[in-house]
Amino acid sequence: MLRGMRKASSNWLGKTIMAVVMGVLIISFGIWGIADIFRGFGQSTVAKIGRTEISLNEFRQIYTDRLQQISRQFGRPLTPDQARAFGLDRQVLQQTIAEAALDEEARRLGLGQSDDQIRQVIMNDPNFKGVGGSFDANRFQAVIRNFGYTEQRYVSEQRKVSLRRQLTGTIGAGLEPPKAMIDVLTRFQNEQRAIEFARLDAAQAGTIDAPSPEALAAYFEDHKVQFRAPEYRKIAFVVISPEEIGKWSEVSDEDAKKLFDQRKDRLGTPEKRQIHQIVFPNAAEAQTARERLAGGMSFEDLGKERGLSASDVDLGLVTKSSLDPAVGDAAFALPAGEISQPIQGRLGTAIVKVDKIEPGVEANYASLVGDIKREIATERARVKVADLRDKMEDERGGGASVIDAAQKLGLTAVTIDAVDRSGRAPNGQPVANIPPGLDVVSQAFNTDVGVDNDAISFKGGYVWYDVLAITPSRDRNLDEVRDQVEARWRQDQIATKLKAKATEMVQKLEAGGKLADEAAAVGAKVETATGFKRDDSPAGVPATVVAAAFRTAKDGVGQTPVSGGSEVIVFRVTDIVDPTVDAASDAVKKLKESLDRAQTEEQVASYVNKLETDIGTTINQAAFAQVTGANQ
Repeated sequence: MLRGMRKASSNWLGKTIMAVVMGVLIISFGIWGIADIFRGFGQSTVAKIGRTEISLNEFRQIYTDRLQQISRQFGRPLTPDQARAFGLDRQVLQQTIAEAALDEEARRLGLGQSDDQIRQVIMNDPNFKGVGGSFDANRFQAVIRNFGYTEQRYVSEQRKVSLRRQLTGTIGAGLEPPKAMIDVLTRFQNEQRAIEFARLDAAQAGTIDAPSPEALAAYFEDHKVQFRAPEYRKIAFVVISPEEIGKWSEVSDEDAKKLFDQRKDRLGTPEKRQIHQIVFPNAAEAQTARERLAGGMSFEDLGKERGLSASDVDLGLVTKSSLDPAVGDAAFALPAGEISQPIQGRLGTAIVKVDKIEPGVEANYASLVGDIKREIATERARVKVADLRDKMEDERGGGASVIDAAQKLGLTAVTIDAVDRSGRAPNGQPVANIPPGLDVVSQAFNTDVGVDNDAISFKGGYVWYDVLAITPSRDRNLDEVRDQVEARWRQDQIATKLKAKATEMVQKLEAGGKLADEAAAVGAKVETATGFKRDDSPAGVPATVVAAAFRTAKDGVGQTPVSGGSEVIVFRVTDIVDPTVDAASDAVKKLKESLDRAQTEEQVASYVNKLETDIGTTINQAAFAQVTGANQ
């Protein structure tokens, strides 16, 4: 594309067009929030809201924390690709920008909170109170540690959160959902129904004779578009990425050993200790407690006496770096089984006991040499990627095809003889020699034969591709797809017969017949489902049947095709339970709270959107992609 732009701008008309194009690009950058590339927007900044900048490191920390929190909820790590598939990257960015907008507005309004106010907020938090109802430093440390916070980070975050609440707390004040809305939603959510039903499938459709040649030919003509051969394209591509080049790069043992020695301390496992800790408000109480512990009282009993659970007292196996520095120094100097003297920590005076010591493990070169060599090869390959990219661009600029350029540079080009838009070959199977995550097929269907296409960014490298030939979509003849046509014809015949039989059954039921009798007449059995709500999924009852049942009056009958028409369910609604609305019930209270939150969130969202617009918001898409892995 760049070569084309240079060529196009070589005459007066081209220069005029390019000036207009660049003007439109600059305007579009402004619209999409990346005008900062023209205003010195730092590469280390992900977003800017007014005077508030969200740094790359800050957003990386926020994003990593969120991934870890969700991973703990899932019980397994969440990969960057999965996070992007869930839209988590955009959600975290939007939330971070919204919070920054509130922070900026709080600053503009001159809102603030003193250290004493923040301390009171934290000490009044019920999550940090012990059995006696007062603030417990041990519980505080245990809770914030579980969520990945240090004390300093948590206090800083709470200061911001408190100011944001001052702003948003007034927005939803006085909002009250109408009583009529609560009544309608309660009845809608809690209405229950019961049905009896019978399944009609291929067995009830009866024998389907093979179609005559004339019937099959006529069916094919009527449905020919369903059997068209898709457009196929022949493409060639070459991948230049650190991963690919690193596969055939050799690394000497000398280089690997040198890097290992540099990282030896980090590659090993640090010493861990199982530590019990109790924090006291002052040194005197701590000294008294230590004397009781030295006299034979256990940490568990002392913790219970102070309203602490076993998990509050037992920190588990921890590293020195995860503890308060003063506590860590003392705890990692103790022999196993000994109790420390009182230690002055950040939140009080602590006493610790070391129960078990798990020695650190020195890194072993033999077990890590493979990973180290791969890392070195990949890193060296990054330099080669840049060199090969330039050479490839030069070859392409000189008119060489992807295949010819790859051969000249000693690279391997992949040729796919035929692939459709879905990435399948003519045999219907997915094309196997396209690297996972490489979207070269859709790119190839957006260009043409002979077009000099821009390279695709892929895993830190590039992919060049050519469309070599296009086989247009065409109508197939019957002989090519006879088996498919006959199978589809048979499915349609079954669906038609089942629909007719179900319609006949419904008519008889509406005339006063019993479902048990009608089902027995066609060799089907009657099943029941009772007490289900709109959002329920009773065993064996498809969602389409549940939905149809809630559209049908009591004693009414109906039919619903499932499985693409290869099965039809005939049902009768036998009971409808209309719930009573008890305003004092927990369910109604929860619904009201939910509506309150929804209304407040809607008002807050509108307020924040207005703030972002008024203050001015810009996003560095490249930095955002770097943090979330979108450019890998």
